[in-house]
Amino acid sequence: MPVSGKVEERIGIPDGVDVTVEEDDVTVSSQGSTVERRFAHPLVSVVKDGDEIVVLCGYPKKKEAALVGTFASHIRNMILGMAKGFECTMRIVYSHFPMKVSVNEERKIVLIENFLGERHHRTARIMGETEVSIKGDTVILKGNNKEDVGQSAANIEQATKIRGFDPRVFQDGVYVTEKPRVQENE
Repeated sequence: MPVSGKVEERIGIPDGVDVTVEEDDVTVSSQGSTVERRFAHPLVSVVKDGDEIVVLCGYPKKKEAALVGTFASHIRNMILGMAKGFECTMRIVYSHFPMKVSVNEERKIVLIENFLGERHHRTARIMGETEVSIKGDTVILKGNNKEDVGQSAANIEQATKIRGFDPRVFQDGVYVTEKPRVQENE
């Protein structure tokens, strides 16, 4: 059943952020960093109108109306990431064997050693331009792309997933304590 009229969402572009829209591709850039994404759907269009991005659909069904909001939300996150950045906090927890977590910037991985006393090390891939820093038992992930920051955190958490032990007893691992949020200025 179609939703009456047309559905449209407008997203303002802040100063210092450059947005270009070419067909279905949206590119957001600021201070030498760029995030690009494709928003392709035959009934939903993304247009740049002055200092705003307009996501619209004429006479949509329920699915297309929901897609307008989804596209607008993704574009908002891209713009917000370029303007302020995103930050995610994780905590290293161990009770049985002291775990060593380090970052290999060259290979774009996080190295987890001595997890549950294992001889081999575990690795987690760092996505995109996400920066990972370790301070004591806290792992901080920062980046301009919310999806890359979140996926990097998920990769680290999955690398320390407990298999073959009772998770109520063996609670060792690296866990997300704060999901990706807008980075606070220091």
